[in-house]
Amino acid sequence: MSKAFGLSLATVCALAMVAPAAAADADQGKDIAKRWCAACHLVENDQTKTSDQAPPFATFAKMPEFDQNKLAFLLLAPHPNMPKLSLNRTEVANLADYIRTLK
Repeated sequence: MSKAFGLSLATVCALAMVAPAAAADADQGKDIAKRWCAACHLVENDQTKTSDQAPPFATFAKMPEFDQNKLAFLLLAPHPNMPKLSLNRTEVANLADYIRTLK
């Protein structure tokens, strides 16, 4: 096996291990939204009970600048009525990915 081929194979294997961890999962984000956010926010189209004080997730989805970084900022500096959530980066990415599906 040539040195260049071995290096290329090692690079491909390393990228393959990193790629799945970096990919957000909208289904997991939906589960997080239903568990932590649905008491106040409209997180699904068929949801019947919510607070009129919190914006629907579809409102966030329509923001052109919305992404996981914006969501992380919103979660780090929550408004007074919002509970403090301790979501990790993957969970924030998953939640943001789910919200983007609501456009």
